[in-house]
Amino acid sequence: MINGEAGSRIDVGDRGLHYGDGVFETMAVLKGVARNFDAHMQRLARGCKRLGFAAPCTTLIAEEIGALCENRQRAVVKLIVTRGSGDRGYAPPPEAMPCRTLLRYEWPAGIEARRKSGVAVHTCETRLAINPALAGIKHLNRLEQVLAAKERAGSEFAEGLMLDTEGTLIEATHSNVFLVQDGGLVTPSLDHCGVAGIMRAKVIDVADRAGIFTKIVKVAAPSLNECQEMFLTNSLMGVVPVVQLDQRKLPAGKLTRRLQSLLYEGARP
Repeated sequence: MINGEAGSRIDVGDRGLHYGDGVFETMAVLKGVARNFDAHMQRLARGCKRLGFAAPCTTLIAEEIGALCENRQRAVVKLIVTRGSGDRGYAPPPEAMPCRTLLRYEWPAGIEARRKSGVAVHTCETRLAINPALAGIKHLNRLEQVLAAKERAGSEFAEGLMLDTEGTLIEATHSNVFLVQDGGLVTPSLDHCGVAGIMRAKVIDVADRAGIFTKIVKVAAPSLNECQEMFLTNSLMGVVPVVQLDQRKLPAGKLTRRLQSLLYEGARP
């Protein structure tokens, strides 16, 4: 669906195609309603504002998701919003006409099993560039993640942890990272790069209300060897334990399982 109309082709002059000039959201949809919809739309609006063009109407997006996922128990919807088309060159047009694209996908197999059994992850060689101007938002420039994902192709690893160019842990290729240390949570600061995940924010909020302290700090790579537990979060899979980091085994521990229980509604679409 493109700008509310059925279709699968965009203008070849679209700046999202040429420069990655846009943002996106990936949402779990249950019976035509996107989980954590308001939070997704708020992050989308922040991203559009950061890039300097108007965000789409949230009421309109909700209606289009409902129509696209009608009669489906659950699905995945990806919303892409670009600045729209323009002439050749990096400078954006003075009057942007944003383009929105909605794509529907089948619900991924195996998510529920991964929540129970956990996953193996490795540390990627590909590093994230430090750029505070783009930190936190979910922009369309994902080449670092593409290269990182290639590293684990054909391996036992379900995800890869990504460090920045200074060797600081930031996130995984398509999820955020939490460590369990001394009975509390530690998650990397995203002030300089990385995506501020919707489920990440929800975990921090729920943990705080449950009396579980969360530290948001710079996490040096050696700290990975000191954690008692580790888990990943994103809007589709919820909270997933890490049971192997490179060659080190980890437990799907009590605090991870407790947070899964506390986040049941958000973690199981």
